[in-house]
Amino acid sequence: MSLFPLFSRSAGIAKCLGDSRAGLFRLAFMWCHDRALADDLTQEALTKALLHADGLRDTAKLRPWLFGILVNCWRDHLRARRPTEDIDTIEEHWLATEESCEHSASRSQLAGRVQAAIAQLPVGQREVLALVDLEECSYAEAAQILAIPIGTVMSRLCRGRATLRGLLADAQTGMQAQGPALRSVK
Repeated sequence: MSLFPLFSRSAGIAKCLGDSRAGLFRLAFMWCHDRALADDLTQEALTKALLHADGLRDTAKLRPWLFGILVNCWRDHLRARRPTEDIDTIEEHWLATEESCEHSASRSQLAGRVQAAIAQLPVGQREVLALVDLEECSYAEAAQILAIPIGTVMSRLCRGRATLRGLLADAQTGMQAQGPALRSVK
């Protein structure tokens, strides 16, 4: 099968699909917390987009269209495989930078706490939170991508943020309680 006819009406779609890969991967990783699975979901979404590129009538709506395809891939994965993977078994590898080891460790711990807290959210809240806060989609775009009413997007986002705030506050309180006790020496 030749892919040339798919792009004959707009050569820019191929470039846009390539440019969208990083955003699709970020969103998939935010949902599943597994780099390999996120890469697979991204690849599957891009493959489906290539196969159905002729169905996209307005190239200005490419981003929501791609995110919608990714949502469907993610939901297909959840349907096929239950229960989901435990976030505690997934290791995070950070890119080396010129910052201090302490700062890097602190950022890694914070990211781990945030990921663990996000993993505790219900899937619906996690999806909306990732679309609106991570990918900066509007409420209307998130509603269109997830095929839910805009009011549901707003309520899931509000509940998700409140729950996340509470989980992070509880984690911070727990960290302070576990810290070493300091005493003054005269």
